[in-house]
Amino acid sequence: MSTVGVVTPFWLDRPPLEAVDIAVAADEAGFGTLWIGEMATFDAFALATAVGLRTSRISLRIGPLAAGVRSPVALALGLSTVVATTGRPASLALGAANPRIVSGWHGREWAPVRRTRETVGDTRALLTGKRVDGFRLPGPLPGTTISVAAFGPAMTRVAEEVGDEVVLNLVSPGHVTRGRKPRAVWVPAALDPGPATLRQLRGQLAVYLAPPGYGEMFTALGYGDLVEQARAGTPRARLAEAVPVELVEAVGAIGSVDDVVRRVHEYLDAGASHVGLVPATAEDPAARRLLTTLAPLLTGDLS
Repeated sequence: MSTVGVVTPFWLDRPPLEAVDIAVAADEAGFGTLWIGEMATFDAFALATAVGLRTSRISLRIGPLAAGVRSPVALALGLSTVVATTGRPASLALGAANPRIVSGWHGREWAPVRRTRETVGDTRALLTGKRVDGFRLPGPLPGTTISVAAFGPAMTRVAEEVGDEVVLNLVSPGHVTRGRKPRAVWVPAALDPGPATLRQLRGQLAVYLAPPGYGEMFTALGYGDLVEQARAGTPRARLAEAVPVELVEAVGAIGSVDDVVRRVHEYLDAGASHVGLVPATAEDPAARRLLTTLAPLLTGDLS
């Protein structure tokens, strides 16, 4: 079964609380799944609770969260709190993040492969009701899926090994390889993007040029010069100006309604079992136009 959901974006040029408005718009449009990640604004579990209390039906997928930041106990408690307070089904996604977030912001050890493998194993055990390090979750959540974000060969192997699903972000359809586990792909999306929307999308890509894994993927797409500039410390604003629209198109779904729908199907045909639309909002507040237009065309089983 192939499905399409929505990702709450954290655009640097938009009010943080727009994330809740996007969630409400996705729920009202009829999308069945909402991903809630975490950047520099909200705690993901707190935001998921707020979203669950403002929406009616949409299921919540929390993450990918940095596996090296929270302990398995903290992750299990956070997820169980969301489920208990909202009465909504929820699942978890974990990933490596990057050294700036894990070590710089949170002061934790940067050991992505080991920490991801250990954290997924212990968190899964807690969610099924087992005791880990003396702690047992009072209200276990058996059957909860844990997805793992993958970038680069090492994290892809870990995701295949311990995840229920492999999550990919900012990849072209050609980078969606089939494997033993289902693939979920996050894809920036915009209908008829104007200058402000393209500026917003370029700004997002500029953030991801330097981190491990992402940079290698962009290099493989032919944009190694931008990656070198990013890793040399070029300011994000200058990088954003240098990002060509062709790179946005290579890893996104932008254009007319037909263009976006066709692009989503390219990801599904390449092997994705789920596409999470990351809606641009610079010229479409809360992505209401995009979500209400696409929902009738992209919800349901698209296999």
